Amino acid sequence: MTTWHVVLLASILCFGLKTLGYLVPARLLERPTPARMVDLLTVALLAALISLQTFAHGQELTLDARVPAVIVAAVMFALRVPFIVVVVSAAVVAAGIRALT
Repeated sequence: MTTWHVVLLASILCFGLKTLGYLVPARLLERPTPARMVDLLTVALLAALISLQTFAHGQELTLDARVPAVIVAAVMFALRVPFIVVVVSAAVVAAGIRALT
């Protein structure tokens, strides 16, 4: 099986899942429990993506300049600082740590 076969198969599978999603009645998704689960699932997937991008390098755990940058960003978000300030601050922290090491 070549890479193109895998890409085509994954595309067909994604299209099929999306089509099945349209067949689910809206009244089932508007109930409180499924709506809350969907909201929490989105947050959990985003948290997993951020943690993998921050702490993983291939198959190993890596603790480098990204960790303090993410911590600074999380604290600034908790303080409700504007997004651009959060991004610039985290970048400055990561660049400063990389410059020192």
